[in-house]
Formats: sequence, C-alpha cells, structure tokens
Amino acid sequence: MNHRKQTAVVICPGRGTYNKTELGYLHRYHADKTDLINIIDTQRRERGQPTVTELDSMARYNLAQHTAGENASSLIYACAAGDFADIDREKYDIVAVTGNSMGWYIALAVAEALRVPDAATLINTMGSMMKDGVIGGQLIYPVTDANWHYDHNKAQQIADLLAEAKTKSSNTELYLSIALGGYAVLGGNEEGISLAQQRLPRIDDTYPMRLFNHAAFHTPLLKKIAEQARNELSSNMFNKPSLPLIDGEGRIWHPHSTDTQALWGYTLGTQVVAPYHFSTAIEVALKEFAPDKLIVTGPGTTLGGAIGQCLVEHKWHGIASKQDFIETQQTDPFVLAMGMADQRTFAV
Repeated sequence: MNHRKQTAVVICPGRGTYNKTELGYLHRYHADKTDLINIIDTQRRERGQPTVTELDSMARYNLAQHTAGENASSLIYACAAGDFADIDREKYDIVAVTGNSMGWYIALAVAEALRVPDAATLINTMGSMMKDGVIGGQLIYPVTDANWHYDHNKAQQIADLLAEAKTKSSNTELYLSIALGGYAVLGGNEEGISLAQQRLPRIDDTYPMRLFNHAAFHTPLLKKIAEQARNELSSNMFNKPSLPLIDGEGRIWHPHSTDTQALWGYTLGTQVVAPYHFSTAIEVALKEFAPDKLIVTGPGTTLGGAIGQCLVEHKWHGIASKQDFIETQQTDPFVLAMGMADQRTFAV
C-alpha cells in the first residue's frame, strides 16, 4: 500500500456559506477549539456584539441576524479556521491556500499572514463596516449551460449589460464583482441591480438571483470602505505567510518573498474595489501546484459547483462535463468539501 502523503490546496469559503443547515456547526465540530473561539468571542463581547458561540447555539436560524455581515464574517471564520486545523497532516501536505471573496481574509489567517487576534479583528472590522446600511448589492447569473460548458451567449449578455450600464446616467453603477467558476457575480447600486434584473433573461425561475444581505463587494462602490479599512487596520498586522497564498488576481504570495506592505495594500485596497477572480485562483492552484486534492473548508457546501465548473473548463483529470464531475466525486473525489459529512471523513 502506498502511504505517501497527498498534496492538497485548501480553499476557504466566503459569505453566504453559514445557512440554516449549518446552525450548530461550530459546536458540532469545534467545541475543542477553545483558544480560537475565546479570542473571537472576547473581541466581540468587547464590541457589544453577540459571540460566535451564542450565534451558533441559537435555537433557530435567524436569516437577518445570521447573514448580517458583522455576524456572518466572524462565524464563518471560526468554522473555517477550525476545519483547517482538523485537516490530517499525516495524510495531506498542504501546498497552498486560497479563498473566495471574504475567504481571502480566512486564507490569510490560516496561512499565518495574520495572527489569530489580528485575523479576528480584521475579519470583524471588514464584516462590520456596513452595519448601518449595506452599500449596493450583488446578484449571480450563470455563464455556462446545464453541462457546465461555457455559454458564449450568456457571457455576451453580461458583457452587453455592463456596457449598457456604463452608458446610462451616472447614478447607474454595475460591475463584475466575482468570476465564480460558471457564474458571474455582479455588484452595483440599486439602479444597476434593477437594470440587470430587467435585462438578463430568466433561467430556471432562479437566475438572476439577488444575494440576500450582500453588498457590492469587489467594486468601485466600496472605495470609501477600502480607505476606512486602511485607516483602521495597520500594515503591521501582516506577516509573511507560512504557506503560499493565491489571491483574487491569481498572484502567488510566497512565504519568503512576500512584501507585507504590498499584501496589506492588496487586501485592503485592490481586493475590496476590483473584481475577485476566483476562477483564476483555482486555475493557478491546479496548474502551479497540481495537487492530489482540493480541500474546501466549511461551513457550507456552496463552492463545490463553482470549483467543479473550473475543473470542466480546464478538463482537469479528464473531467469534461458536470456528469464527469459527479461521477468522479462519487468514485474517487478530487474535491473534498469539509461541510459534507461523508467527504469530511477523507480530510480529517
């Protein structure tokens, strides 16, 4: 039997991953992570916020409360960091870390570019920036067909829509926010989001789908938020990572060569106001590191499809369609989603 360690790239999730089915996730898997949870909870108590322990142990999932940025961000961080700690290092050699959107902050934390107290502060600060009113919104729309093959017509519709928004009056703002596998996430103000909802043809009575309680992340609408963040969060918080980090532009930040001032500038500047190319980050993870597995930390399982669509795009390991991905996942899963109990057993 071959006992060699397998290589893995770890992917951290962003907002929208702690949903009704995740209630109790922290207690279920991470009651033993008292050091991590105490740091997060103490900071939140000092800010007069409900602790992640309290939020996770509520009798019922409360959509408004659990999805609010100032609560969701810390909760997702606690779950994801706990999952990262549970990955069996006897089985897996973690060769790089990446994340989607807010998952970039979690990636920074687990790769030790931020110490736990600093990561908790940064994630809570960024998550709380809009507690007095969310700036703009986000909606999601597929750019692939039912088999996860790139659909030029859908992509063109989005390109035309973004071009139209530019020609409208100055109070219509709409931008690409996240390139998320087979989906485009668009961010904009109310006029921009309304335009998108009018123009994009309905698909499966689901899309275009507005993301509840999501602001126009990764667009110029967050320019003031980025400025505020750089004023509040010092570059001294950042360290050289202990693992290679792949950012939302596909850049690799290596442990020895990382310029921490530049990492701070990207994290609280570019990344806040420019599109987050999650698809590019996954492409770089595959082609630069050729891992045996992709391990997606919980909470939630929402990234699996987007990652599968990236694999189809590059025909990775011969995966050329949605059906190929499903069959591979059933026989010898390449993507291990820790938010799924059956796949979690492979990772821990």
